[in-house]
Amino acid sequence: MPEPMKCALIGLGGIAQSYVQAFDYLPEAKLIAVVDTRNEAAETMGERLSVPAYTDYQELLTKGPEFDIAIVCTPPNTHERIAIDCLQAGKNVLCEKPFTLTSESAKRMVDVARKANRLITMASKFRYVEDIIKAKSLLASNILGDVILFENAFTSKVDMSRRWNSLKEISGGGVLIDNGTHSVDIARYFLGPLNDVHSIEGKRVQGLEVEDTVRLFCHSRAGVLVSVDLSWSINKDQENYINIYGSLGTMQIGWKNSRYRLHSGQDWVKFGNGYNKVQAFRDIILNFSRAIHGVEPLRITHEDALASVRTIETAYMSLESTRWDRVSDSKF
Repeated sequence: MPEPMKCALIGLGGIAQSYVQAFDYLPEAKLIAVVDTRNEAAETMGERLSVPAYTDYQELLTKGPEFDIAIVCTPPNTHERIAIDCLQAGKNVLCEKPFTLTSESAKRMVDVARKANRLITMASKFRYVEDIIKAKSLLASNILGDVILFENAFTSKVDMSRRWNSLKEISGGGVLIDNGTHSVDIARYFLGPLNDVHSIEGKRVQGLEVEDTVRLFCHSRAGVLVSVDLSWSINKDQENYINIYGSLGTMQIGWKNSRYRLHSGQDWVKFGNGYNKVQAFRDIILNFSRAIHGVEPLRITHEDALASVRTIETAYMSLESTRWDRVSDSKF
């Protein structure tokens, strides 16, 4: 068994807590340092994990212990600078979603990774959920026949008034880039490249400078219609976050279980036990570590990360340019 990968966690906000939990179940990787610009947060986490803590990632790179993987969990507007500095320091980079804010920025990150001969990937947790992987395998067996419609919803009522995710300068946008990045990546995972995108903003009710409700439509290259609901202001209270409709049946991927039913039968067939966040984060790190060792392919490639950023970028262009035609009120 190879030596465990040495990892440094840069940014100790909410998502970093999920990574910390995941390391409890990972013999193939270990955390050896943490970084956060907030001194108290860095020191507290460092003491908790018994690892050195830093308030500047540059200090980690120049004075800290040697490590293999930088896990970047900072706000999106910092991803490019931190990722490039880490790559140029010889580190592999696992970068939280969204990969970055623009396709030009994403391309620069990928170009530096190639030049430095290091790996970089976008951490999009749903690709690593076991039910989603099983569902893709079932679809590949053609059990649903021709896939016609792919539906996804990430909606929950969250007060965003004091969160950086709703500050455009930091996040690049609102719920579309925040949750929509997951949606686009999942749709591409199941259906392949997306051909076109049309997005519509809903009513803003939180007084934010960014959108808080969006409906997104896409066509895959094979012609499958994709419909996505995204919101920080409503909770659709659905058991399933993905529904897939095929010519032979329906598949539901849910928070607590996943199942499918064929038109030829009456019974649902359960194939999964729902969403497990710790398992997903564990497998993100595991896949990246094994890809560095060369023993398995990287699940989210450079091309996936770039496509994700380009698709969200296009969705924002659509959001701004959408034309609505008024329905005639003339009486027939």
